[in-house]
Amino acid sequence: MFLDLARKRFSLRKFKPQSVEKEKLEIVLEAGRLAPSACNNQPWFFIVVEEKENLKKLWDTYQREWFRQAPVVIVACGDHRQSWKRSDGKDHCDIDIAIAVDHMTLAAADIGLGTCWVCNFNRVMCSSILNLPSYLEPIALLPLGYPADETLMEKKELKRKNLYDIIFFERFGLK
Repeated sequence: MFLDLARKRFSLRKFKPQSVEKEKLEIVLEAGRLAPSACNNQPWFFIVVEEKENLKKLWDTYQREWFRQAPVVIVACGDHRQSWKRSDGKDHCDIDIAIAVDHMTLAAADIGLGTCWVCNFNRVMCSSILNLPSYLEPIALLPLGYPADETLMEKKELKRKNLYDIIFFERFGLK
C-alpha cells in the first residue's frame, strides 16, 4: 500500500560506508525519470557522484558531518529554459524537480535505501564543482545509501499536524 511506503520514508542521516549497487541506483534514477512534470517538459538532469574525490569536493558545499557518510550523492539540477511557465510568469522548474526527487526518495525507501533532502547548500560552489552550464541550477542534493543501523528503517512516528488541522473543504476556513 502506498501509505505504508510513504510512512517508511524518512530523512536518513547515518549511512553505512557500503556502496550502492548499480541496479538499485538505476531503480532510484528511473523513479525520477518517470516523475510527472508540468506539460511533460521534464526540465531535469541528475548527476550521480560516487567517486571519493568528487564526493569530498561536494562536502564543501554542505558542511555537515553526517553528509560525509553517504556513499552516493545525486545532484538534481533544473533547466529553467525547458521548464513550463504559467501565464503570470511562475516557473515550475523547482516544483518539477521536487516531484522527481520525491519519487526517488520513495523508490529508495522501497528497496531498503535511505535519503535526505539537502537544499541548504552552496549552489554556486556546487555548480562550479560539477562544471554545470549557466542554464542549469543545482536544486537539491540527495545523499543516498544504506542505513548505518537497520532499526532506523523501523520508522519512528513523525510529528505531523493532524489531518483535519490542514484540510478545508470548498474554500479556506471551512471545516
